[in-house]
Amino acid sequence: MTSYLRSWLSSGTSLVQPASPSDSVPTFTRASPPPDDADDGEDTETEREDSDIAPAFPSLNSAQRASSSRSPSIPTILTDAQLMPPPPLPGLAARQPGVARGARGSSSLSAPNSLMPPPTTTAIPAKPKKGAKVALAPGHSPLDWAALKSSGEDLRGVDTLMRIPPSELKLHRRRDDAWSAFNGKVYNITAYLPFHPGGEKELMRVAGRDGTKLFAETHAWVNLDFMLDSCLVGFLVSEPSD
Repeated sequence: MTSYLRSWLSSGTSLVQPASPSDSVPTFTRASPPPDDADDGEDTETEREDSDIAPAFPSLNSAQRASSSRSPSIPTILTDAQLMPPPPLPGLAARQPGVARGARGSSSLSAPNSLMPPPTTTAIPAKPKKGAKVALAPGHSPLDWAALKSSGEDLRGVDTLMRIPPSELKLHRRRDDAWSAFNGKVYNITAYLPFHPGGEKELMRVAGRDGTKLFAETHAWVNLDFMLDSCLVGFLVSEPSD
């Protein structure tokens, strides 16, 4: 810029003196512009405007542009039909809940690639096998039985625990003297008869014998050892050999 002003001033720009002493305003005459080759190395206005444009990314001669020009990858847009899951197998749509496989038609439900949930059933589940409850007499609820056990009353009927063979167990099968064996332990169930939810008659079925199997079939979830701990009279053993 300095060389430009220097050449402009030296090319003929002259200061013209006023014609009269009263005219104090000088007049300037501009000379012709300097030649185009008068450049001191600074950018011109056009070059400054071009420098504001961001460079291409990646570069025009980069390896990324060269590889993309050889094998352009255009993303594939899937339609709604292509995004939907496959249709169900033939006959699966006609499957009815609660109907066993093969009952209607010959449709196969063993489809490993099927997205449908497994079939359900509306059939009423079978009730678990257990004894029917009976109406207990007043004062014979489970809470009353717990209070009787903690009262300190003798419910065993014996002074000490005994070794009881099956022949001895058979002698105690009356309503006023009922013993029964459960899981190798012999209990005096006489006092518990009116507290049994299934009734006295149902509990008398195991009086005088081993009731482990019947107990497991009816109410195996009951904690019998805790319920009859105050009625324990001994342990079931084999018959003595002669």
